[in-house]
Amino acid sequence: MQVTPVFQDRFEAGRLLAERVAEIAFDAKPLVLALPRGGVPIALEVARTLRSELDVFLVRKLGLPGEEELAVGAIASGGTRIVNQELVDDLGVSAETVDAISFLERKELQRREQLYRQGLPAISPSARTIILVDDGIATGSSMRAAVEALRSQKPERIVVAVPIACPRTCRELRPEVDEIICAVTRDPFIAVGIWYKNFQQVSDQDVQAMLREAQRQILA
Repeated sequence: MQVTPVFQDRFEAGRLLAERVAEIAFDAKPLVLALPRGGVPIALEVARTLRSELDVFLVRKLGLPGEEELAVGAIASGGTRIVNQELVDDLGVSAETVDAISFLERKELQRREQLYRQGLPAISPSARTIILVDDGIATGSSMRAAVEALRSQKPERIVVAVPIACPRTCRELRPEVDEIICAVTRDPFIAVGIWYKNFQQVSDQDVQAMLREAQRQILA
């Protein structure tokens, strides 16, 4: 299937999304939380436009060995795990396999938290409006895990914001959050990356640099 990319890169997508998010009336400065790594460039543009704090909220897909983009679930900071049981059953994946994938991804999640934060604590989402950002939503597993994990920390409001999404997933997520912004939807969706002309991987070093940049703009 031939598709035409919607965005040049994540920064362009972030600027478009920031325009949409800026239309929302907030009582106070929201906290922008990015799902690393791909969501960080998007969230940086949103945080820059709103002049808000930016932090990361880590989620790891539970991808099948050899087919990592096929996610049967996700885990998030705080130990939350979401499993797409219908997909697991359809594929005949055992509970032991899901547990083994979860163990490995939890180790990677912990490694990234230590690396990105450099010993600093996470910014508390408690009693704050949270704008949860990623570079797109396909199945929604990662975003659902993030939302569930955030709920346990008692934010005042959760706004999910992405530049591109599967329309069905966007509709299904709507009742689970206070507000959702899917700037562009496409059907059939296939995968997030096909809608970007440049979808190169965001490195750990890129994430660290963007978090430092966000901190500088808040202090300026």
